[in-house]
Amino acid sequence: MMKVLITGGTGLVGRAISKSLLESGYQVAILSRNIERSGIMAFKWDFESKYIDPEAIEFADVIINLAGENISAKNWDPGQKKIIQESRLHSVSMLAQSIAKAKNKPNHFISASAIGYYGSVTSDKIFVESDPPGNDFLANTVAAWESQMDSIQNLGVKIQKIRMGVVLSGDGGALRKMQLPVKFGLGSALGSGKQWMPWISLDDLVSVFKFVIENDLTYDVYNAIAPQHVNNKQFMAELSKQMQRPFFMPGIPAGILRLVFGEMSTVVLEGSRISSERILKEGFNFKHKTLQSGLMSVYS
Repeated sequence: MMKVLITGGTGLVGRAISKSLLESGYQVAILSRNIERSGIMAFKWDFESKYIDPEAIEFADVIINLAGENISAKNWDPGQKKIIQESRLHSVSMLAQSIAKAKNKPNHFISASAIGYYGSVTSDKIFVESDPPGNDFLANTVAAWESQMDSIQNLGVKIQKIRMGVVLSGDGGALRKMQLPVKFGLGSALGSGKQWMPWISLDDLVSVFKFVIENDLTYDVYNAIAPQHVNNKQFMAELSKQMQRPFFMPGIPAGILRLVFGEMSTVVLEGSRISSERILKEGFNFKHKTLQSGLMSVYS
């Protein structure tokens, strides 16, 4: 029975992965600050004191790393930027140090990453995994995050990085925030509406992580993005349709979004297409290939 240790296991993606793995016969544990409240097998870790129960690493055949501050939790003032960066870099550093000390090291380290790696830009280019990182706050953060993961590979552990986009789920995440104005009949495009919105259903994202665990894949980086490309206008129109609410034109002016959200507004005002060809060529099959299918899985 394969043993999987998950950081960030109480979050939206972590809960879904844990549930699916347990149903498939895996033994699953999470790292948690409050192990008594976890509702699942858990080992203690504390980010502030840089403590990880050494038994957690000895337990794991596979580690799935999902730890990191939600990038849309608060506006990006200097303090929040520091939290976003440190929550990612320091958690990987802690894990690397613990793995280095462990007598029995895990075989496989799989970490969430983000399509923010490619930069907050709107262009005609379709980005692939081998492209260089962008040059903005989020791109620099993700590139440093991925570079930190390489320290684990240097310990003889196979690593793979999963670059995720907008995750479609009714239980939380970006979709919950996007659906709020639609719920009140105020659905419209954001800014020009021409920016691309790479997305993936929660079901498919869970399946990507399981696919990476269960198959000896070729590369160390994969985009976890549905194959259909849609822009923001198309996304918001389909979201309004699935929620049975009106969709209005013109869109919300970019200037208003910049005024309200500051630098963080680039996340919703810019976006390019991201390729999923690499994981498709490995044999992965998306359950929800179209946005209509992905949103129907949430609202039907």
